[in-house]
Amino acid sequence: MTSTASHKSILDTPFILDLFAGPGGLDVAAHALDIPSLGIEWDKSACLTRYAAGLDTLHADVSAVRREQFESLPPEINILAGGPPCQTYSVAGSGAGRKALAEVKNYIDRLMHGDSDQDIDKALGNLSDPRTALVLEPLRYAIQATRSPNRSHRPYDVIVLEQVPAVQALWQQYAKVLQEQGLPDGTRYEVVVDVLGTETYGVPQTRKRAVLIARRVGLGGPSLPAPTHRVYEPKKWNRGSAPKAEEAVQQATLDLSSPESDGLSPWRSMGDALGDPAGSHRGRPTPFLVRSNYGSSGNPGRRGVRSDRQPATTVTGRISRFVVFQHLDKDIVYEGDRFSMNETGMLQSFPPDYPWSGTAQAQQVGNAVPPLFGAHLLSAALELPAPSPELMAKPWIAATEEQRAKRRSHGCGAPDSCTDRCPRSDDKAPSGPTSPKAGRPSTKASEAARGMVLQYAL
Repeated sequence: MTSTASHKSILDTPFILDLFAGPGGLDVAAHALDIPSLGIEWDKSACLTRYAAGLDTLHADVSAVRREQFESLPPEINILAGGPPCQTYSVAGSGAGRKALAEVKNYIDRLMHGDSDQDIDKALGNLSDPRTALVLEPLRYAIQATRSPNRSHRPYDVIVLEQVPAVQALWQQYAKVLQEQGLPDGTRYEVVVDVLGTETYGVPQTRKRAVLIARRVGLGGPSLPAPTHRVYEPKKWNRGSAPKAEEAVQQATLDLSSPESDGLSPWRSMGDALGDPAGSHRGRPTPFLVRSNYGSSGNPGRRGVRSDRQPATTVTGRISRFVVFQHLDKDIVYEGDRFSMNETGMLQSFPPDYPWSGTAQAQQVGNAVPPLFGAHLLSAALELPAPSPELMAKPWIAATEEQRAKRRSHGCGAPDSCTDRCPRSDDKAPSGPTSPKAGRPSTKASEAARGMVLQYAL
């Protein structure tokens, strides 16, 4: 962990409320920066992971906490963060996404003009998909803070939000009203919005995220985090030359990073993240190739293939289905172990030995905010030094049984189980193929690997 004691934040005592907290991406970032946080999460398994990690958690519906438990939240909280689910806001399809955006803008305007929660909730009940309302929760929390007697009506000082790139237009609407109109009590913010690539912050994975950082007027204008690593810029090589397998492997594993004159570090590769032992992770032998479960580069007909010298493709809930090929020499190829949950977490920049728990663990990993990226966002929002990749390199120490029981008593109401106050969530693991045994040479695997290498298009 890197100490921030010698670097004063714009806030004397930052304290984060993490909405839609998932298994802990932003909270792990906060922990590494020595910032206390409280996460609200609806999914039972994600909460089990959080308890095992020792993270303060409320197993609850974000909307229900705002309506019924807001006054019980710590009044010291001064940073609002999170990434609301935005499945209903999409740029694909027949215009449903644009319609959802128009609906959201209308409700944003109504909230900022001071419409009552009762009137807003009644109107939201008419939405074709109730999930659309969730994207309003950060704004509703910001407004509720100014109405809270427990907080002495004090607004949040900083707001940090992130989501998929399609949500950028929604964050821009947030920025517009927060800057120009302000909250109903008159509080205004200075805001920056953009789409950032996680590999430019040392995460060993290419992943685009739309981010918003807002600071209350008077705290100084916010800035986006400056990149510390180079952009991953894949290059294509001549697919028609059909080189031998070992030549293709050499060509596929070339360091494709930009020239060193830009002052940035090379992007971190899968080999960088997984090659060395760390905690219980023994280190994955290199070289290796990874074939993803889905199409790449916008072409659904081609499955993505990357080598250990490249960052991973975007880690999703399908990461456990990715096929890993190893021992790539002399035309002998083995289908190795697929990524373990520990390894998938490390590709997301979670510390080694993070205690993934419950079911649907691959989905938990895929849904999480990459902690190192989250640390960059929080550091920029609070004017702290940019964190290094080593911030997440130290193995995570899981909570003791006593610590888990204490946090679950607070989060669920009982030390060993959920209670009636906990939301009911779908706690079933998705079906998927089991991992094949490693170390056994396979003719089919060798042929498949050679075939994909010869067709390799970065």
